[in-house]
Amino acid sequence: MTSVLYDAPGPRAKRRNVLFSVVFFVLLALLLWWVWQTMDDKGQLEWSLWKPFTTSEAWTTYLLPGLADTLKAAALSMVIALPLGAVLGIARMSDHRWVRIPAGAVVEFFRAIPVLLLMLFANEFYVRSTGIPSDERPLYAVVTGLVLYNASVLAEVVRAGILSLPKGQSEAAMAIGLRKSQTMTSILLPQAVTAMLPAIVSQLVVIVKDTALGGVMLGFTELLNTRSTLAANYANVIPSFIVVAVIFIVLNFILTSFASWLEGRLRRSKRSTGAVLGADKVDDVNAAEVGGTYGTGAGGSI
Repeated sequence: MTSVLYDAPGPRAKRRNVLFSVVFFVLLALLLWWVWQTMDDKGQLEWSLWKPFTTSEAWTTYLLPGLADTLKAAALSMVIALPLGAVLGIARMSDHRWVRIPAGAVVEFFRAIPVLLLMLFANEFYVRSTGIPSDERPLYAVVTGLVLYNASVLAEVVRAGILSLPKGQSEAAMAIGLRKSQTMTSILLPQAVTAMLPAIVSQLVVIVKDTALGGVMLGFTELLNTRSTLAANYANVIPSFIVVAVIFIVLNFILTSFASWLEGRLRRSKRSTGAVLGADKVDDVNAAEVGGTYGTGAGGSI
């Protein structure tokens, strides 16, 4: 069976694919076994190293407060970066050069700088030019760096999503007399959201993970930073890394799963019902429309 995108594999190709899959899973199992044996030989699987994670102290004192700060910084960055990125992306498509050129310069500038460097610059700025308390300064610096970088990336996502729509959408809007701002907000953006959603969510996942940079360089008390304190107290460096990695995996999996559900719901809401009207129903609808038009016209003339 041949698809539009590719040729369906034949019997030999199917056997080859099965063979490759079996070899891959065997190699993966060997790798996992080797990792397990190495950790066992190094004493990293001893119960004394994992026992602290079964008590409430390790979670309430270290992991949960760090996770709360991670989510706080990520949420603030998302809330600010999303609308700012949308504004910059739309501004890059403006007909006015005095809007388009500065917006493009801002996007290209902040997208080219590493996010860690933006955090460090922001921290130095807050140290020298503001009166923000030292215990709150790392949060401000992390959020600032994440917003500047990710808003620039999201601006390109928004611009690409809008440009991916057929030109007939804009032409139809112009034909019925809509202004460009009305076309953008009422027609183009709502349709582009579904296409942009996977890229937007992948960038939100990046935001969650990049909060760890602030913990490493600025002392921000996020999840990875509090892990180091926990490992110093319980002497379980490798287990603490594994637990924190699992927390990040679960957190990002929840975020991507919600985005997949939302994308599917948006796509289903845009589909037509597919119902076929009979001839009598079509006549009734046409009669109602004609009657309403004539009635409005008659009423207007009176």
